[in-house]
Amino acid sequence: MRNDKENIIVTLSFEFALEIINYSEAIKKTNRFEMASQIFRSGTSIGANIREAQNAESKADFIHKFKIAAKEVDELNYWLALCKHSEFYPTPSEELFQKLQSIHLIISKIISSSKRT
Repeated sequence: MRNDKENIIVTLSFEFALEIINYSEAIKKTNRFEMASQIFRSGTSIGANIREAQNAESKADFIHKFKIAAKEVDELNYWLALCKHSEFYPTPSEELFQKLQSIHLIISKIISSSKRT
């Protein structure tokens, strides 16, 4: 299923992962290593699963990888919301939430359109 043309979701999720790395490093500076680790893992896993889907063995495998990425989006949204509402963590930017929402919408669209074909 791999296609070497520019793939917007692969690019967006990679760039987003870089922003998540920066945010998790900011959290580490406050000595909140557990939260930094949770955010790092779920935030970078989104792109890793999307990248893995590019080499899927079947359509079902492709959809499965994107469903895992969607679950990671939900998990990351939870961790970011905790940080936003807690006084102990640096507040994530609204731009980070917006980018996560955009990625989620694209992932959802890919899953639904892949099921139809």
